[in-house]
Order: sequence, then structure tokens, then C-alpha cells
Amino acid sequence: MTGNKRPSKDLDLASVIDATFDSLRTYTLNPPARWLFVHTAEQRLFLVRESTILDQWPVSTSAVGLDNRENSGGTPPGVHRVARKIGAGAQTGTVFESREPTGKIWLPSWNDDPLLQQRDFILSRILILDGLEPGVNQGKGIDSRQRYIYVHGTNREDLIGQPVSGGCVRMENQNIINLFDQVEEGDLLVIV
Repeated sequence: MTGNKRPSKDLDLASVIDATFDSLRTYTLNPPARWLFVHTAEQRLFLVRESTILDQWPVSTSAVGLDNRENSGGTPPGVHRVARKIGAGAQTGTVFESREPTGKIWLPSWNDDPLLQQRDFILSRILILDGLEPGVNQGKGIDSRQRYIYVHGTNREDLIGQPVSGGCVRMENQNIINLFDQVEEGDLLVIV
């Protein structure tokens, strides 16, 4: 690089992904062929093969930012793994409660009701996350799984791209379905 040119945002992101990929060797015997990267500043989730971005989607992470503490409402930082995939084959908009389908299908018209609009429905698919970093996202008072941190579809697709969640990573329903079909339980997910 010459002169005072600032590196492009894409170059900065590529550097972060490269560095993150190298650090993932700590969590697996072999570097992961496929992994997920949530960049909260960009409000985007990336599907990555080694250091190459395969796909990306807008997301909504926490309104209060990165925070690992129980009851903080923050999105927990660090390395996680997809512990469980829930919702395979469920209809788009399927409403889940306690990780089980309720039999209800969310419709966009529900957002016309002010009471329903305020609810954070978990829709379509769920990726349950386990924190892998003791003291960061694993352990008493900071455990991502015990905090019920998921990647999931949402009834507030109109807010995707803004940090508005209660800690989870929200996605548009069709996007979480597409992602769900491309990942496996055990895949790593990094939140920064």
C-alpha cells in the first residue's frame, strides 16, 4: 500500500477473517473446512470455507452490544459451536417455544398488532450455540447455552441489519433456512 490510502472495508474484513480462521485451530484438531463468522459492527453473518467467504446475510444482534453476562441481553462474543439444529423441514414462519414447534405459523400481518409486534418470536429454524471459551462464553453466569443464545428466524424481518435483539442472532426466515441447510452440528461460529 502506498501513500495515505486507507485499506478498504473488505480488506479489513478479510484480515479479520484470516486471523480468526488461524485462531480456530485451538478448538479443533484440524482447521475447520466450514465455519460461521458474525461481525456485529457490520450486522452480518458470513459462511466461510477456510478463509474464503462463501455467502453472507444481514442479521440483528443485541441492542446492548457484545456482553456475555447472564441477563445482560447482550450477544456473547467468542468461539461457539453449533450444538443442535432444530426445525428441519418445518414450514417457513413456524413458531417455536422452548425449542419446540407450537403448530402456529407466523404471518406478516401479525406485525400490525402492536402487542404481537413487540414479541421476539423464534421462527423457522434454530441453531443452538455452545460457548467454547471458558471465562468468555462458557461457565457460571456467562454460558451461552444456558443463556439460550441461538441463531434463529424472526418476526421482525423489517429490523434486520440493526442491533435490536435480546442477545440472539436474528435472521430473515428464508435466510436462516438457507444457512441451516448448509451447516452441520459441530460447525464453529465466531462472534466479534
